[in-house]
Amino acid sequence: MTKSFLTSVRIIAYLSILVIFYIIYLSRDLPSLERLETFDPAMLSTLYDRNGEVIGEFYIQKRVFIDIEEMPEHLKHATIASEDKRFYGHWGVDLQSVFRAIIVNVSSMSFRQGFSTLSQQLARNLYKEVGFRDSITRKLKEMITAIQIERTYTKPEILEMYLNTVHFGHGTYGVESAAKRYFNKKASELTVGESAMLIGLLPSPANYSPLRNLNKAIERRSLVLRLMYNQDYINHQQYIENNSIIPDNISYEIPRGKAPYFAEHVRRILEKQDDELGINLYQDGLKIHTTLDYRLQKIAEDAVMKTLKKNQDEFNTQLFQDNDRFSKLGYLGIFPEDSVKIMLNGQMKLYEDLRENLLVQCAFIAIDSKNGEILAMIGGRSDYLDQYNRSTQALRQPGSVFKPYIYTAAIDNNYPVTTQLLNQPVSLYRNNAKGEKEKWSPKNYDNSTGKLTTLREGLRRSLNLISVRMVQELVPPQQVKNMAKRMQITSPIRAVDAIALGTSEVKPIEIVASYATFANRGIYSSPIAITRIEDKYGQTIKEFTNTQKEVLSPETAYIMTNLLQTVMDKGTGGSVRWKYKFTHAAGGKTGTTQNWSDAWFVGFTPSITAGVWFGVDQYPISLGKGQAGSVAALPAWALFMKEAHKTLNIPNEPFDMPEGVVEVEIDSETKRLPTSRTEERELEVFLKSNQPTKEK
Repeated sequence: MTKSFLTSVRIIAYLSILVIFYIIYLSRDLPSLERLETFDPAMLSTLYDRNGEVIGEFYIQKRVFIDIEEMPEHLKHATIASEDKRFYGHWGVDLQSVFRAIIVNVSSMSFRQGFSTLSQQLARNLYKEVGFRDSITRKLKEMITAIQIERTYTKPEILEMYLNTVHFGHGTYGVESAAKRYFNKKASELTVGESAMLIGLLPSPANYSPLRNLNKAIERRSLVLRLMYNQDYINHQQYIENNSIIPDNISYEIPRGKAPYFAEHVRRILEKQDDELGINLYQDGLKIHTTLDYRLQKIAEDAVMKTLKKNQDEFNTQLFQDNDRFSKLGYLGIFPEDSVKIMLNGQMKLYEDLRENLLVQCAFIAIDSKNGEILAMIGGRSDYLDQYNRSTQALRQPGSVFKPYIYTAAIDNNYPVTTQLLNQPVSLYRNNAKGEKEKWSPKNYDNSTGKLTTLREGLRRSLNLISVRMVQELVPPQQVKNMAKRMQITSPIRAVDAIALGTSEVKPIEIVASYATFANRGIYSSPIAITRIEDKYGQTIKEFTNTQKEVLSPETAYIMTNLLQTVMDKGTGGSVRWKYKFTHAAGGKTGTTQNWSDAWFVGFTPSITAGVWFGVDQYPISLGKGQAGSVAALPAWALFMKEAHKTLNIPNEPFDMPEGVVEVEIDSETKRLPTSRTEERELEVFLKSNQPTKEK
């Protein structure tokens, strides 16, 4: 008996030693005490507009951390009732559940019964060393880590960590993000039934998601509610009431940012900051404060999409009427004619192969005229979102939108606005696609000709012949190129005669920021999208400022502003006034490229500078005959500016005239000082250095 007893003791001792050594062996790969004491899960970074409204998120795992105090009691009760009813009584491992699971699994020779406590699940969720594959080794690692977690944290802290890290499906982690994803509300606003449905997801989010199978989700909710009732967390009436509700507030829409192209622009900026600042945009829970005003963003989206629909309808109409052009879209019968028409009419998504040829695209950007802060940005259609931001990345011919740089160069070279040039045809030579010299005879948009014409009149009517003659007679192409560069057009500009018609490609953001220089007395402000970055604790990591420098004299800037006001008041931009009733002091310019491939309008007030472009990605597909900047682009600009100034309550203030500019009464016919024979007079602005005298 004694010998047998001693043998048993030895066996038990040996087994105990083996278990101890095995546990020590497993512990080598488990998280250190230091890591256990540092709870730092990956958290999403949030993008805010200038008024503190959330407009976007960046994340790998969509998680927002909230304190346990912000979670409703019934959410905590649902968790414990469903996932770990003896949570407050065990020390990380529930031995009763362990023994029950062993019996079930041994008898069935499979892993049918689990025994994970909340602490064990937390260990698995937080530390990859534990692993996820079902095995005895993983369970032991899980148990060891859970015990360490229980020794490190209090029960409320463990529950807080668990509910902030657990996966709820659809890339959503943590109860705050889950509440937002499924019910479009904060976790603190969840009802008993909603809490039960969320917790019911945890065993298998893919199977129990209300977005995929509402009936299964309701069944799981019922189970959780029954467990809560059985454990006295809710009374019978609460159980009946919440169990009978058919959810009608499930958010089936995939949430996207409120300004997706702007968010992508910010993302590109911030990714360049990662190494410099030692941050991870997708994990560090950053708070990114931006310049965007979401009120203006919504106004811009409404204005642009309203105009875009009209442009697309006109594009479709002209396309359908052009049998030769339309037949080529069939791609040898791959896409039947009736299918293409259905797609173009918006009744069906366009085939990817056809989009770049058939979709009218857009770009819009609005900035603060005084400081360059980006107020609104659209980089493409909202119904065909992509990562290609046409406001900041697309290179397009600006057409007549480029003409102000020619006029600015002339004004800067002391030519008065009364300088006259002959509005008659002129022949030039240019290099064709093969590099060969060919004759070029530019024409005015309406094919008109005329007599001697002033610079003011040339810009007001956007006369191509006057622009060409300016490049030939007043400011050579190289001077115009230098002026554009001086005004911070960074895209390559070709110093050729064709510069007069804006044939060198530019980015919309360049043009808009450059135009703001006119409104801001010659001071250029580089566009800025971010004001500051805060860490997850609210501490400022970096503040952003832009560069400002004087690129024009206040006098040159004012005279150009005055010329562009004439375009708006009496010229190609006149419908801003008479049709759209925008009355604020403003200057602007229309732009149209050859074959109506691009339609532009860029303009400004003392407060806001904005630009809009419409075209087809595949250059040079036409928007359609007659789709000029004044027709296809101006409406979006006018609708935006009118509503934006109203929303922000911006007063109608004039542009300030600097001391170096004078207003002089001149003869309307001769453009010189009046004489006794003068029949009509008008006021004109001049630099003091070139104002008219009796001698000139």
